[in-house]
Amino acid sequence: MFRQRTVKSLVKTTGVGLHSGRRVELTLRPAAPDTGIVFHRVDLPEVVDLPALAHMVHDTRMASVLQVGDVRVSTVEHLMSALAGLGIDNLHVDLTGEEVPIMDGSAATFVYLLRSAGIEEQPSPKKFLRVLKTIEVREGEGSQAKWARLEPHDGFSLAFSIDFKHPAIDSTASFAEIDFATHSYIKEIARARTFGFVNEVEALRSVGLARGGSLDNAIVMDEYRVLNSDGLRYDDEFVKHKILDAVGDLYLIGKPLVARYVACKSGHALNNQLARQLLAQQDAWEMVSYSSQAEAPQAFRQEWKLA
Repeated sequence: MFRQRTVKSLVKTTGVGLHSGRRVELTLRPAAPDTGIVFHRVDLPEVVDLPALAHMVHDTRMASVLQVGDVRVSTVEHLMSALAGLGIDNLHVDLTGEEVPIMDGSAATFVYLLRSAGIEEQPSPKKFLRVLKTIEVREGEGSQAKWARLEPHDGFSLAFSIDFKHPAIDSTASFAEIDFATHSYIKEIARARTFGFVNEVEALRSVGLARGGSLDNAIVMDEYRVLNSDGLRYDDEFVKHKILDAVGDLYLIGKPLVARYVACKSGHALNNQLARQLLAQQDAWEMVSYSSQAEAPQAFRQEWKLA
């Protein structure tokens, strides 16, 4: 059978929260089959568990934020993206603060940590959620519309269009399509960094966001150009980061998707709405397993070698 996966050993790192600006220690630990991805706030008098599921998302301003009562874990999408990209089903994530550290603004550090910890198969079948009918969410009308949808597809692919009307972004590709049957998550997506604009920083910080942002963990632009001295990692890094985010947001469905995702100007809010709407419409999907990895769609075989 195509088996579930976790990490072989515990691994730790320390970093800064993009929005909180606070230092936080992150620990990734193995988890039993069928545990899923669970975040734990270990800095509180009593540990609070926050399962990484779409209905646990209570804030989508600039990040996907899990919340139980008054306890939050912010900016989970880059780590969730790396977990999806490496096919990890079960993991405990311990945090000493309210935000996953931003590291370099991409998923690359998390990929490195997970591969350093090692990945092992578990004695339980991996479960996939296969989309059976198209689901779409939309905001706005006409040329201003933002939308995202999931379509039936024998694999996992994503197509994304952006439109920021900024010289630095407009000079790069505004559309990208990634099919994981032929593209590598690690090579094509994982290193794409989050991005922001200097003229928005003060407004964001006034509402408690972007306090830890810097040229070390984001692509930063003024009115005309990219300010990072090392430039871009990909010619289409902006749109590829939106795909990276979408991979992470969609993994909050709780299972790897067998589907095609297509979006225009979508973000965390619409991605979460899409995930919730899919799960609520029970005739739009089915849970499937495969008797062997060789029988699974090619998209789920390429990158997922044991590390």
